[in-house]
Amino acid sequence: MVFVAGVDMGAKSTKVVIMDDQKNMRGKSAVRTRPEFTAVAKEALGLALDQAGVQERELSYIATTGFGRYNVPFRDIQITEITCVGRGAVHLFPKTRCILDIGAQSTRAIRVLESGKVREFRTNDKCAAGAGGFIERAAKYLEVKIEEVGELSLRSDQPQTISSVCAVLAESEIINHVSNGQSVENILYGVHQSLASRALALLKRVGLEEEITFVGGVARQKGMVKALEETVKKKVNVSEEPQMVGALGAALLALKRLEKIRQNGREAPIKEEARVA
Repeated sequence: MVFVAGVDMGAKSTKVVIMDDQKNMRGKSAVRTRPEFTAVAKEALGLALDQAGVQERELSYIATTGFGRYNVPFRDIQITEITCVGRGAVHLFPKTRCILDIGAQSTRAIRVLESGKVREFRTNDKCAAGAGGFIERAAKYLEVKIEEVGELSLRSDQPQTISSVCAVLAESEIINHVSNGQSVENILYGVHQSLASRALALLKRVGLEEEITFVGGVARQKGMVKALEETVKKKVNVSEEPQMVGALGAALLALKRLEKIRQNGREAPIKEEARVA
């Protein structure tokens, strides 16, 4: 049995997926990203290996992705987040051609081919108010745990508009809503609606398709999913663990790259820096 690993070093958390050569996910893990990138990657890899019942020496190939992908010295290849998310999303939802990825630091709209290969993408360029980090700042100001935001948002009965594209000005709007006695639930759903409207603009720029898949850590917030569906006016795909899609895609591409290496008659992988498209 052949085993590969996909390591996604994101701004907030580092995720790992262990996959066998039948494309079965054998183990997974997620730990908070810290400045010691190598140690964090080792920790996450070890947890995923333990769950899979696999030894590190049994891994045939390791692919890294995410903003910290270059900081994992034991990788065999690094691959862009956009490429990995595309492959991971299509693996989970084969008919999807449009993907929205909202992480802590960025929001990306991606259009893919049937194979999962990226056709076009756009990234938010309107300050942190267009990404998940803004939700965290809003939650901190409103004194609620980030884990509670999704459920609280669902309880909104009169969402409050957050119209500023600048994070600083948007936070001022939140302060004004609080001063006017608005509920935490209504403010949080307003934050979700604000992100959803910016996401729709990105999706339109790449070409809005019939089936949309929502990935990234923010997709775990039910209020955000509801706001997005209301904004795009259609049901969106969300996997059970949308934050793992990048690591899943990295593992799939690691397996593909290993197969190509072996077809070319090479016995062992060679460290590579090229992007896999």
